[in-house]
Amino acid sequence: MSCPNCFSGHIHEGTPRGEVTFLHGLQAYTTKPLNDVPHRGIIIIVPDAFGWEFVNNRILADNYAEKGKYLVYLPDFMNGHAAPASMMSATKELLKTSGLTTWLMKPYHLASMLTRMLPFMYYNTFGVSWPIVRDFFKSVRENEGADLPIYGAGFCWGGKHLVNLAAGADMATNGKPLLNAGFTGHPSLLEIPNEIEKITIPVSFALGDKDIILKAPHIERIKQVFASESGAGKGEVLVYEGAGHGFCVRADFVLEDASRQADEAENQALAWFGKY
Repeated sequence: MSCPNCFSGHIHEGTPRGEVTFLHGLQAYTTKPLNDVPHRGIIIIVPDAFGWEFVNNRILADNYAEKGKYLVYLPDFMNGHAAPASMMSATKELLKTSGLTTWLMKPYHLASMLTRMLPFMYYNTFGVSWPIVRDFFKSVRENEGADLPIYGAGFCWGGKHLVNLAAGADMATNGKPLLNAGFTGHPSLLEIPNEIEKITIPVSFALGDKDIILKAPHIERIKQVFASESGAGKGEVLVYEGAGHGFCVRADFVLEDASRQADEAENQALAWFGKY
């Protein structure tokens, strides 16, 4: 999780309409359909590095709730150690390549980014966060989700957790899997093909062909796993032309294509959940 692209992007405008609750031992942003429309299932978001308080992630949760008619949970899986959204400005400056001043200021911007990135990396290794994510899904399945479909949506940092949940190795005490189907946008730190080959619960991947973390050879390998006899029916891969890392949640909406692709990825997830 050391690539600057995991910490870059754009902050979106909007006012989240959900509420903050304490749920199964974690703080969580929760949101549901407007006008008390009954929800037809539960979506749990495992977010990118910017975590549960990031406005983009909360707006996405609201969109899932209203467009899909779901109850949506966005928990604090990072125990208060999410990357601050303010580091996006330092990352943006670090990634610039033109002008003498740009190069002279790079050490300053690098130091600024590292002072905020390294604590996130220290506190949120997969070994630390995986039990927190897994146990939350388990608690939901054993309680309010006992008789409802449960879906997971994982982005960047959260994508690895989603793929591991979809391996189906962990079950709730009621004998049910922890989720019915999953979606991941531009996941990071995947072990390919090992973690993909372990998937037993259907997962939909939204990937950008300009992603410098999950590159073209990795995308093709994921496709090959799902096209194989053992992987048939376990997943799908949609590739968004011109999209880079983070496009599902941190796209620059000033760009028409970026806004459209983010909307299409939302619809991709909801269509996949509706299928299961």
